[in-house]
Amino acid sequence: MSAEGKNIAEATENQAARSWRLVLLFVLLALIASAILFKLLTLYVQDQDFLQSQGDARTLRTTLIPAHRGQITDRNGEPLAVSAPVATIWADPSKADLNHPSIGRLAKLLGQERGELVGRLNEFRSRQFLYLKRQVTPELAQQITRLRIPGIHVDREYKRYYPAAEVTSHLVGFTSVDGEGQEGMELAYNEGLRGEPGQKLVLKDRLGRTIKHIRSLEEPNPGEDLQLSIDLRLQYLAYRELKAAVQVHGADGAAAVVLDAHTGEVLALVNQPSYNPNDRSELHSSALRNRALTDVFEPGSPMKSLTVAAALMSGQYRPDTPIDVSPGYIRVKGHTIRDHRNYKELDLTGIITKSSNVGVTKLTLSMDPDAVRNLMVNVGLGQALGTGFPGEQTGSLPYISEKQVVERATMSYGYGLSVTPLQLAHAYLPFANGGLIRPVSLIKQDELPPATRVMPEQVADDVLAMMETVTNTGGTGTRARVPGYRVAGKTGTTHKIGSGGYLAHQYVSVFAGVAPVTDPELVIVVMVDNPKGQEYYGGEVAAPVFSRIGAGALRLLNVAPDSWPEPDGKRMAMN
Repeated sequence: MSAEGKNIAEATENQAARSWRLVLLFVLLALIASAILFKLLTLYVQDQDFLQSQGDARTLRTTLIPAHRGQITDRNGEPLAVSAPVATIWADPSKADLNHPSIGRLAKLLGQERGELVGRLNEFRSRQFLYLKRQVTPELAQQITRLRIPGIHVDREYKRYYPAAEVTSHLVGFTSVDGEGQEGMELAYNEGLRGEPGQKLVLKDRLGRTIKHIRSLEEPNPGEDLQLSIDLRLQYLAYRELKAAVQVHGADGAAAVVLDAHTGEVLALVNQPSYNPNDRSELHSSALRNRALTDVFEPGSPMKSLTVAAALMSGQYRPDTPIDVSPGYIRVKGHTIRDHRNYKELDLTGIITKSSNVGVTKLTLSMDPDAVRNLMVNVGLGQALGTGFPGEQTGSLPYISEKQVVERATMSYGYGLSVTPLQLAHAYLPFANGGLIRPVSLIKQDELPPATRVMPEQVADDVLAMMETVTNTGGTGTRARVPGYRVAGKTGTTHKIGSGGYLAHQYVSVFAGVAPVTDPELVIVVMVDNPKGQEYYGGEVAAPVFSRIGAGALRLLNVAPDSWPEPDGKRMAMN
């Protein structure tokens, strides 16, 4: 073959090879394109649900919507506990940008040094959640949000605020930083007050920041409001007078209770010492005690009114029945029971007026052994009052056999048993309500609760009249008088009990009373624990507090006076 022919043949072969390679290239490109197209179709059609779910799992989050805690108010709707919107600042240390230019500004807003904040975030670098500051103002939260620091988050919540502060703290109580009831009515009714949080779906970026609210999954259910029985005006009044008395007498503590004589509702309940639930930075555990419901003491002479009532109910005595109390003491099974002096002879009214231990001892020993104790049981002593308040004490009312003569005698004048101030006030309700007693309540009652008769109406009226003599000239409680009103009551002074028995120079001073006598509206009990100084008797320490609380409360409630002053004849003649 000639050279020219060879060249032509080689050119033809080369062209065929190039054509084949070009076809192969096109085929390969077509296969690749088909594979890509197939994959795209698979992703968009067959794997769409899977991919969507994976994307959502990385960006969509369900978060809680905090529920608004129910409000607590007094009987007139005045707020005692409300929830204000606040915010929580928290961090995801594992994603926090510690070199962010605004990290110093964040530290300043949180009230920290930059190094302190960075060090703390570094310390917990392996964690995904760390509180930085709780319950900050919404304004501060907005400033922090605008910094847009990765790993730093802001959540909404609520903070409990108590407008009356220390005046109602023992009754209302307080909540934890998480909004759970810790003390008082906040704890007792926590289930209804707190409500149920809701849920919402949000979109978050790769740094965990919420960038879009998608939708609400479940709306929060706000807590139920709670209306207490107390009248905030009376609460302020009672608190002021009780605090002043504790300061004047240097007492260890005190409690005062004001009850509605008709319904049994607690109109005021105050204690000393108290605390401010809005600022618990210096809170001492001793200040938490609601002494009116949790502290028990031997009531002393206020029990004489119940002993005399039991004597009248026995049918053996009348208000004017004379009792020989000379020579001013009596021996009972080797024990001596004394009066302040020899009153020689007293009727039942005089026994109350002069607070005769000898007189009530003779009365109780002449009756059925269970007569006095049964009446004490019927008025609720030694039993829970059913208020639902956390830590409420029942006191003690021991069973006494017929052979325990000394114990029967001492119980008749208030030793050997223990009560709370609220129990004592409850026990005096029959004297103010014609012999009827109703359960006490810390919640405002829409309907009058059923009453139980514990003594005949005439007996209740007779004892009430006897107790009025206590506040008149010659009685032990003249300083309990309320200008313009007739007042009945009973003083009490008992020795405190220590580890080795009764303490010689430590006392509990008490006054329990009813006002006004003509148509009783209020039952008030004042207890002062260990007053120091020259005055420690119930008539000197507790009775004046009763007078001031009673005077203010009766006027605030617009109760008509029932004891107008006698006209001054000389002044009238001169005019």
